[in-house]
Amino acid sequence: MPDSTDGAIVFEPLSDAFAQDPYPTYAALRALDGPYFYEDADTWMLTRFADVEAVAMDSTMLRSVSHLMNEQERIDLKRKMNWHDMPHHERFVQFSMLDSEGDVHSRLRKIVFRTFTPASINQHRPAIQAIVDRLLDDLMDRPEIDFVEDFASRVPGHVIGQVLGVPEADRPQLRVWSEDIVQFWNIGRTEDDKRLAESATTEFYHYLQSLLAERQKKPQDDLLTRLLAEKNAGNMNEDELISTTMLILKAGHGSTIDVLCSGMHTLLKFPDEHRRLRETPSLLKTGIQEMFRFESPLPYFHRFATQDTVVAGRRFKSGTRFGLLYGAANRDPARFEEPDRFDVGRSPNRHIAFGGGTHFCLGNHLARLDMDVIFTSLHHRFRSFGLVDETPKYKNGLSVRGPESLRIAWSSA
Repeated sequence: MPDSTDGAIVFEPLSDAFAQDPYPTYAALRALDGPYFYEDADTWMLTRFADVEAVAMDSTMLRSVSHLMNEQERIDLKRKMNWHDMPHHERFVQFSMLDSEGDVHSRLRKIVFRTFTPASINQHRPAIQAIVDRLLDDLMDRPEIDFVEDFASRVPGHVIGQVLGVPEADRPQLRVWSEDIVQFWNIGRTEDDKRLAESATTEFYHYLQSLLAERQKKPQDDLLTRLLAEKNAGNMNEDELISTTMLILKAGHGSTIDVLCSGMHTLLKFPDEHRRLRETPSLLKTGIQEMFRFESPLPYFHRFATQDTVVAGRRFKSGTRFGLLYGAANRDPARFEEPDRFDVGRSPNRHIAFGGGTHFCLGNHLARLDMDVIFTSLHHRFRSFGLVDETPKYKNGLSVRGPESLRIAWSSA
């Protein structure tokens, strides 16, 4: 809860209390007259849906402004953020389609886009179903599991590995690399976090070099082969290829695990809605959308103003950094009726969990397909579910939203 006894809000996004339930804090921030300045990150935090959406959709608001700086300014910024002395991280993580703008972003997004259209993604349904069935076969006889570790964490790596063309035996390692790289994005990072991120990036880079050498000799029907063909055609360089591959892994891994687990937790907290979903399977599509709205797995991103601008009725200078609190915007009562009520049939439900504008999440169709296959399979194969721990611990941080573990009991149908 925000401490406002003296009239000022204490915003502590790394605290355990915020991790367990950030929504009272979000509500208090929304009630302010304007954006909240978070001094630790030199960022103006936006919590109202209209403000978040306006900035996300504004083409003058950029995720990265490094291309507008001279070389010394870029060096100074990296030192300020402690993003220096990380040679592979700087090449393949700090530069990516996500953190590029303009022609570079458009070129890379166009190359990847056709792999992530609904029609292309739906072709992976049988493979995803086989992965889920195999995992559930191994768990069927266990009356209790940790839904995070025993099941949800094992799906996205296999699915992304399938799309990329990573051999099945190597796919569990994708999760390790992804988590070790992504943890460095959060606020409050340490020198140990820095070393871990650089080490994981380096290992993944060398692994991809080897895999791409194999694809050069023997092309296959997978994304790595298609990206390699784009490189050979001169449409992207090797660093862009490696960076794009790493981004696809990171973007499609941790957040999918988080929304699967927060979605299951939410269903078990709202048994009437869970029962409604089971009795009316046609509601699964809207139910999945509601899971993304209710517990947005990527609750925070940022944008920089590239010109003097007005946001939420206030004037800000060029260079101002804005924090887009998607998790807060998706609970805004000005946008959603009874926003703190979980409703599997909510419609319309135009949330902003996938971002907006030029950086709208390319992987949203794959994430929703994963959830469709998984929850359909769970409801088909199990008669009942229950929480073993009523208050599972959620991950600390501003940029993530999901339980660390989720112990559930279940019985087969």
